[in-house]
Amino acid sequence: MTDQAKPVRPAAPRAGLHLADRPLLWLVGGALAALGAWFALRGLLPVAWRTPGSPPLYLAGVAGAVLLLVPVAFLLAKRTGRGGAPPAWMFAHVLATVPGAVLVGIHSAGRLEQPPALLLLALVGLVATGAWARVRTSRAMAATFATRWGNFRPPDAATRAALADLIAAKTALLARLEPGAAEGTFSVTLGHWLRHPLRAAAYARLSARERRLMGSRRAAGLVQGRWRQVHLALAFLFVAGIVAHVVTVTFFAGYVAAGRPITWWHLAEW
Repeated sequence: MTDQAKPVRPAAPRAGLHLADRPLLWLVGGALAALGAWFALRGLLPVAWRTPGSPPLYLAGVAGAVLLLVPVAFLLAKRTGRGGAPPAWMFAHVLATVPGAVLVGIHSAGRLEQPPALLLLALVGLVATGAWARVRTSRAMAATFATRWGNFRPPDAATRAALADLIAAKTALLARLEPGAAEGTFSVTLGHWLRHPLRAAAYARLSARERRLMGSRRAAGLVQGRWRQVHLALAFLFVAGIVAHVVTVTFFAGYVAAGRPITWWHLAEW
């Protein structure tokens, strides 16, 4: 008597790091509530927690800046192609940005009339555009890909001829930029920009021209097509502002204090 063959059940997919929409909104909402409570109650806190540059606020700023460097590391890892698992980096990106933003807000000591407060505006924009993209724009992108059947229609003869010439140019350039790479899956990384900046720039221009011919950004719409550029621009402004802030308070403490006592660690009082 032979055993009856049993159907083999497919293995369940391995769960990866993923932050669902609702926990993300709770996380952002909790951060906003914490900042609101701190600003409302800071008058009841010890003097050190209300004095700009005091040791606890200085350390809060340092910790916040370190956490906010995680998204920068994610960007570098993504652009160099050596970052490992992208979902894990994205998970760390979100979980580091939100508490980092809270710590930077606490570091401000509520002095929103000072120029460094502009960094908080950029930070709010970063969190807002990131959360919006994760919760709303990602769904819109999925819907665009799934429902815009016109995007999958073959282009007209003139466009096909232009695309053929363009792909031939990209393939020839790619042989000098990254020999052995496939044109259909290749993207320029930070390493290419550092090693071959002119070739990388030329390939990026060809890729942008290809996107224009395909009309992918027009099909996606303004929000889907431009949100990432806005997010990256805000990130650049924020990082540049952080660097400028660190340099000024460290080496130009006298200028920053403007006659007031210097309460933070510094190297020079210029």
